[in-house]
Amino acid sequence: MESTKQIKIEIRNRWTGSVVFEYTKEGNTITETVLDAIRRGADLRDADLCGADLRGSNLRSANLCDADLCDANLCGAYLRGANLCGAYLRGANLYGADLCDANLCDANLRDANLRDADLRGANLRDAKGCYLSCPTEGSFIGWKKASGHIVKLRIPEDARRSSATGHKCRCDKAYVMEIQNMDGTKATEDTVRSDHDKNFVYTVGATVEVPDFDDNRWSECAPGIHFFIDRRAAVEYQ
Repeated sequence: MESTKQIKIEIRNRWTGSVVFEYTKEGNTITETVLDAIRRGADLRDADLCGADLRGSNLRSANLCDADLCDANLCGAYLRGANLCGAYLRGANLYGADLCDANLCDANLRDANLRDADLRGANLRDAKGCYLSCPTEGSFIGWKKASGHIVKLRIPEDARRSSATGHKCRCDKAYVMEIQNMDGTKATEDTVRSDHDKNFVYTVGATVEVPDFDDNRWSECAPGIHFFIDRRAAVEYQ
């Protein structure tokens, strides 16, 4: 019977390129290598794990301080209490990850997918990409794509508003100022329907509201009126 090939995987320091941990076994994967490193108490600070597939991994209390996890797949990973201080998580998939009590201080979360991630008790002090994409106070203009048109919205001063780490924003109510064609000209229609809920209608001169608005900013696709601050972003949204 043919044996499975022994595979050696090395984890290197992101700055020096030196090997910080290596693991060899039949059918080895980066996930098993990282898990073995954690079991053995290896120092994974500054580790180069860019693009690593760590879906569903149990990384509880792991020390990944300053690690490069750019574009890593951490979907559903168990990162409760993990030290991710200064970690580079730009573009990482953290969908449904458990980040309770994790230290994300000074981490780079730009363009990271944090949808349905549990961030209760997490330290997000000075984390990059965590600022709101929309104004935190006052009234402002937002733009939304709906039914092949662009809806110009005025978000009132008392509206609840939110955004995750991307440019898409949400609010609980908005006044419909105008319906435009994609090229910016005024549309002949004065009413268009939402692309995601055909019962939700945008009518010029009316205020639309979402009564079950979700205040969890990390749940990007949660209930709310989704819009962009930049009209071009609304036009290009797929």
